[in-house]
Amino acid sequence: MKDVDSFIASLRNAPEGNIFNPWWQRDEQHDDYSNSPEIRRNHLKFYLQERLGRCRYLLVGEALGYQGGHFSGIAMTSERMLLGQLRNKGIEPEHIFTTIGPMRTSREDVRKDGFSEPTATIVWGHLLSAGIDPYTFTIWNALPWHPYHAGKGMLSNRTPVDREFEAGLQCLQPDQVYGTRKNRRCRRKISHTARQTADRVLQSQTPRQWRRQQIPRPVHRTDVTWY
Repeated sequence: MKDVDSFIASLRNAPEGNIFNPWWQRDEQHDDYSNSPEIRRNHLKFYLQERLGRCRYLLVGEALGYQGGHFSGIAMTSERMLLGQLRNKGIEPEHIFTTIGPMRTSREDVRKDGFSEPTATIVWGHLLSAGIDPYTFTIWNALPWHPYHAGKGMLSNRTPVDREFEAGLQCLQPDQVYGTRKNRRCRRKISHTARQTADRVLQSQTPRQWRRQQIPRPVHRTDVTWY
């Protein structure tokens, strides 16, 4: 499935339960606009589209978080990154996509400057500071949607359960987005920390000083690499 629009349409099929679907569901409590899901779909669309034919690596995390993709629509990417508020960390909005101007979707009275996800800042900052072209990697999650605690509400995160990971398998096949030659399913829970994931990519292609870190090399290499 090379068509990005079709891929995003397939994300309608979120598992039942305490799962928020940022591309097809509105957060009635915290979203600022009635068309917030459409804004997030456009963010994801151009994030993926601009990497077609250029992406070499797929970094897979666990699940969307409320400080990241819940409002940005992009895995491990925060509103503050999109709004240019993390330039002091070396992260520019243009590193994410350029076709359209990004927008926040959270209400300003909920988080004045937009949400910021520490993990996202670490991963993007670490990769960019190493000189890696941001259009050669794509970040995704084993569970594409946002799992939250029923008692704590939407602004919370929880560890997904096995049946939710099973639902996410449909979106963990690289050919669904990029049409890569090898179709390798990830059948285990991805539990690496963001720093470990970033370090493994760095070990495979970056300057000599990064190789001094005692980090195992990637286990597989092709147009898209799984960790």
